[in-house]
Amino acid sequence: MIKNLQDTLTLNNGVKMPGFGFGVFQIPDDQTAAAVSNAIQQGYRLIDTAQIYGNEAGTGAGIQAGLAKTGLQRSDLFVTSKVWNDHLSYEETIAAYNDSLAKLGLDYLDLYLIHWPGDDAYRESWRALEDLYLAGKIKAIGVSNFEQHHFDDLMTTARVKPVLNQVEIHPLLTQEPMRAYAADHDFLLQAWSPLAQGKLFGNPVMEQVAQKYGKSVAQLILKWDVQRDVLVITKSTNPDRIAANADVFDFTISDADMAAIDALNAGLRVGPNPDEFDF
Repeated sequence: MIKNLQDTLTLNNGVKMPGFGFGVFQIPDDQTAAAVSNAIQQGYRLIDTAQIYGNEAGTGAGIQAGLAKTGLQRSDLFVTSKVWNDHLSYEETIAAYNDSLAKLGLDYLDLYLIHWPGDDAYRESWRALEDLYLAGKIKAIGVSNFEQHHFDDLMTTARVKPVLNQVEIHPLLTQEPMRAYAADHDFLLQAWSPLAQGKLFGNPVMEQVAQKYGKSVAQLILKWDVQRDVLVITKSTNPDRIAANADVFDFTISDADMAAIDALNAGLRVGPNPDEFDF
């Protein structure tokens, strides 16, 4: 379990990745630079974006501003992007990576993910990611929104095992089968939409437990993830909320309260089902 905002978990290829990060999903490009720079200044070291977000340029500008204001080096940050796997060929995936890198203004990525399995449309894209990784252009490669059968299928031909699967995780969708599968297959899980788009705000169980620890429901959920060794991505453009989201390292949720939160699982998604979503 990570102990602070800069603490890391080790991926299956030995690379260390911050367990708590800042994401930019749905932040307009012209607002992204300020948000990313602020997050870096507040101590975040993991920055997560994606090709489809349309804000890689703003993310890159925010990274440069944040480095300038803190005196940090590029190597102090861990930057993730994702290829929008729209049935891409090998060549299209390589081109997408190069385009993302150019927009970000970086010379390498720490982590590059296939964003969605897309009706099993990931095989050629994964081969491209493997070659980029083996050429030293990416520190680690992984997947997002993969179900177990997608992962099983990928591994029949993969030369490099994914280090991570970024999936929807929150107390209404605890993803226990995937957690067990990840442990058995030596990759980590990272939660997107950890706050379930606010659907747990006002929940009586969450409100009661949060009050017990003197924390908000959002902070309680994020600490629940941390205690389960699930990597977390948070998002906000509000500097105060960016700070509050990271204020989760001064308390520990009891086993009984963890179980009470786990019991809220309803298999409820706030995002698309990977087995039904194609684009």
